[in-house]
Amino acid sequence: MDSETPQPPPYAALGHPPGAPLWVFGYGSLMWRPGFPVAERHPALLHGWHRSFCLYSWRHRGTPERPGAVLGLDRGGACKGIAYRVPDAATEETLAYLWDREMVNYVYVPKRLTARLADGRRQTALAFVVDQRSPQYCGRLPPDALAALIRQGTGQSGRAVDYFMDLLDHLRALGIRDHGLEALRALVAAPFPS
Repeated sequence: MDSETPQPPPYAALGHPPGAPLWVFGYGSLMWRPGFPVAERHPALLHGWHRSFCLYSWRHRGTPERPGAVLGLDRGGACKGIAYRVPDAATEETLAYLWDREMVNYVYVPKRLTARLADGRRQTALAFVVDQRSPQYCGRLPPDALAALIRQGTGQSGRAVDYFMDLLDHLRALGIRDHGLEALRALVAAPFPS
């Protein structure tokens, strides 16, 4: 291609149909810090996916030598989160923002998934699910191994344990109980062996 051929913006890979309303499903920090304009906000349930510490963090919450673990949306189960409708006039800027925020290391795959809103409606929403082919995908480690990653990781954005505890505090404030993460909390918060 020559330099005069217009290139699609990178966020075109997010798969949002032109002219359609943009809905976004948040399961982590997007729930309390979306960073984009919001026309509607609803509690929502996503079937077939669950919130999981399934990614090695090599930069923000760890290093390649001492990785931490961070959140992803992985296959199986169900996940309570927040569905946002973006104002039509803000669709393009929101897609660009989400691309820059979520696709930095390409550990996620953007997918259009059907979420059930609290009022019973079903809504297709853009969600960022973990790419199981990524070298940063740590899968379903045993709880003690996962807790060790969370406890050891420190990176550019701080400690993985602080990220983990902050997530649980925000989930509780939103009225969301994630039993898997609550069980993991006990292991993360346990005293280090002497």
